Amino acid sequence: MKFPSSTAFALLGAALIAISYGLARFAFGLFVPPIRAELGLTPEVIGIIGALPLISFVLATMVAPLSADRLGARNTAMVSGIFGVVGLALISQASGAVSLGVGVVACGICTGLMMPALTAAMQALVKRSLHGRVSSVMNAGTSIGVVVAVPTILFLAGAWRYAYASFAVLALLGVLATWFFIPSVSRVTPSNAAPASPISAQQWWRLLRLSLFAFMMGFVSAAYWIFAPDLVVNLGAMPPDATGWLWLAVGIAGLGGAVVADLADRNNPPITQALMLMMLAASLALLAASPDNLLIATFSALVFGLAYMSLTGLYLMTGIRLLPGRLSMGPVLPFMAVSLGQAAGSPIVGVLVNEVGYADAFAMFCAIGILVAMLSPLYPRYLDYEPEEEVEEETGLQAAYDYQLQNEEGEPLTPPTGNTESY
Repeated sequence: MKFPSSTAFALLGAALIAISYGLARFAFGLFVPPIRAELGLTPEVIGIIGALPLISFVLATMVAPLSADRLGARNTAMVSGIFGVVGLALISQASGAVSLGVGVVACGICTGLMMPALTAAMQALVKRSLHGRVSSVMNAGTSIGVVVAVPTILFLAGAWRYAYASFAVLALLGVLATWFFIPSVSRVTPSNAAPASPISAQQWWRLLRLSLFAFMMGFVSAAYWIFAPDLVVNLGAMPPDATGWLWLAVGIAGLGGAVVADLADRNNPPITQALMLMMLAASLALLAASPDNLLIATFSALVFGLAYMSLTGLYLMTGIRLLPGRLSMGPVLPFMAVSLGQAAGSPIVGVLVNEVGYADAFAMFCAIGILVAMLSPLYPRYLDYEPEEEVEEETGLQAAYDYQLQNEEGEPLTPPTGNTESY
């Protein structure tokens, strides 16, 4: 088993992210109106349930690097997919808040395990100089998953149980694809490779600033992900199937996030972060101002999708640049911070919706987003990074990986040059 190129791995990773992030995690907001109506749930309960998968995501992310090292990339990704199948199936059969909560918790575990599993495989398969770009493409898979979820709400209005059952089938196909195409290796490193440098105080300070920005972005975005469809249905009096157009716009615009993140990575990350945070805040204001206008609501979804996916891609790449060679920390910390922010924001916006209404709650979160955007000059810039230093290491990585694959497939062994160590 060998991937022909980094592009092939990036596309496979995007497909698995589409299932674990797009369907198992972010599609939930699309179905909040019919779920609320059928199960009789209040905004506060929906806000709490919306926070549960984010909490389980963080917990799963904390153990995922160890799992990838001990079980290997393939097995960790398969465990992720199995949790996704179980969680989506449970949601499709939910009879109340408890069963629905158990299902979304399982989906959160699925999401938390998938990206670390893919980064473990990426470390063995992809040159370090391409890690940021490949990660950005995989991250855009979230938008693909959101787009896939849209036809179910457009053509099966109110049939959310059938929609989640179909998602469970897609997740099962993802498990099979993982078995056939993801290598059963963890990170492979030549024994004579220089150990990673200790994390300096300057790196920790920049990671802290990155994580704080990621947390606040997640906090602000929680309002849109959980309550945007509910807002246009209850405040704008739109039919439930109209919310599908919002998520279609989010998914399509989000695909551009990979391009924007890559451009920002090579140019001016602080300015890009400020612009995208302002766009994120503007999307909340637009939706709250005209919830009964489908055209304006859809435009707000386009703005939100581009801003959110660009920001998550930017945080991912910044984490990789700040800690080169430490994929178990660099890209994981900002993703955890985003999810913690969403977990904090979801119940708060639920309480605000119940107390002051949708429009004022969204306006408050919009103001917070603008304030955070004004602080963007504090966004961390990259430390010095020399791609040339990795050439010898990558040669050893590929040789060690080829050797392990030969051993795994039962082919005649051709020992690599130099000693290797797998962990």
